[in-house]
Amino acid sequence: MTVKLVDSHCHLDYYETDRAAILARAQAAGVGRLVTISTRVAHFDTYRDLAERNPGVFFSVGTHPHQVGEEPDVPAARLVALSAHPRCIAIGEAGLDYFYDRNPRDLQQAVFRTHIAAARESGLPLVIHARSADEDMIAILRDEMRAGAFTAVLHCFSSGRELAEVGLELGLYLSFSGILTFRRSEDLRAIAAIVPLERLLVETDAPYLAPEPFRGKRNEPAHVGLTARVLAAVKGIAEAALIEATTANFERLFAKVGRDELIANPEGSAA
Repeated sequence: MTVKLVDSHCHLDYYETDRAAILARAQAAGVGRLVTISTRVAHFDTYRDLAERNPGVFFSVGTHPHQVGEEPDVPAARLVALSAHPRCIAIGEAGLDYFYDRNPRDLQQAVFRTHIAAARESGLPLVIHARSADEDMIAILRDEMRAGAFTAVLHCFSSGRELAEVGLELGLYLSFSGILTFRRSEDLRAIAAIVPLERLLVETDAPYLAPEPFRGKRNEPAHVGLTARVLAAVKGIAEAALIEATTANFERLFAKVGRDELIANPEGSAA
């Protein structure tokens, strides 16, 4: 069987009118599986239903740093209990966002640590959001890893080289989005070049951050291959080899996923 691409991070719930077409285009583009990522624990039922209705779709549970003001006190035990659903394969996305600074930084940090505790207890990987917060992110990751090991991915990596190096030192994965393809992303491509092949993932973060040549337009999982193509060039390997490696990495990190289940018969389409 041909190795299929994985979109390790998108927001399928943001597509309200053409979700079946989005999934069909992903399937046609060679995307076998995708993960629709939680931004609010309160929307758990939405993520669960999307995954249950659509083969090849999985989900996470967690609170985005933009939403910690809405959900400041979801306990780790609640996250762990919800994550027991067979199609819930990760905790998050959670982390720090000092670029928009929509919530107090101490609250972002406290909620992030709660998610780390949930990842540690559940054994599921943590999906980390980090933007303009490298110093505090490094400090928290080092501190929490000393308290007990957990697995994680720095999603949509666009931070500095030091955070990348610390993440790798701590055993984390790095995932790259369409930002990698932008003309002025030379520094990011240089960071991607130093990441070992066995620690790389690709994603869209759709509907945001469409890669070239679709920059500025609505993104979708079908476009993840464009990022994979650029990442393969950065690593100096064939595109097929990059796809094989990132898919294997996904299966290793998100070990709860069934390897044989692929996108098929998207919701609303004929069986």
